[in-house]
Amino acid sequence: MLAILRKTADGLISLSAFAGTLGLLFVTGVVLVDVIGRSFGAPLRGGQDFYQMGMVIIVFGGMALCDKLGGHVSVDIFERHFPDRFNHVVDILAALLGAAIFAGIAYTVYDSSKLSQMLKLATNIVKLPKWYFQWALCVMALITAFGMVLRAVELALSGPYARADKEIRE
Repeated sequence: MLAILRKTADGLISLSAFAGTLGLLFVTGVVLVDVIGRSFGAPLRGGQDFYQMGMVIIVFGGMALCDKLGGHVSVDIFERHFPDRFNHVVDILAALLGAAIFAGIAYTVYDSSKLSQMLKLATNIVKLPKWYFQWALCVMALITAFGMVLRAVELALSGPYARADKEIRE
């Protein structure tokens, strides 16, 4: 069962990262066209709108992959002074806390998207509906939360482990 969940999570994480990659390519193109257009006195109309909405996709699209690869910032000043079992529990709790934060982000933004949809809120210049991007953010935040919960479960089932870099830090 855990293997099926891991495969599902990996697929969703890859999809989210792919969306983030497409967002990055799109925003890069927008910036390129806008900069070239400005040099000719004709900036891209709505470039700022495209850039802002694209950043939502870039940031939240890559978040799940960043977590999966262990790319988040961590401060381990005292880690080497604690036993492996304690560090293991802290890693599990950190994954669960991260999942709760991303689930909270998804819930809050979904709630906001309902308001955006009701009021027909859109970007300033080209009038892109904001709720589409809010929904995308919700989905990607939930994928990140799912990956973090799965990581916490996998850590809990694996038992305490010795850090590979422990002898380097001592």
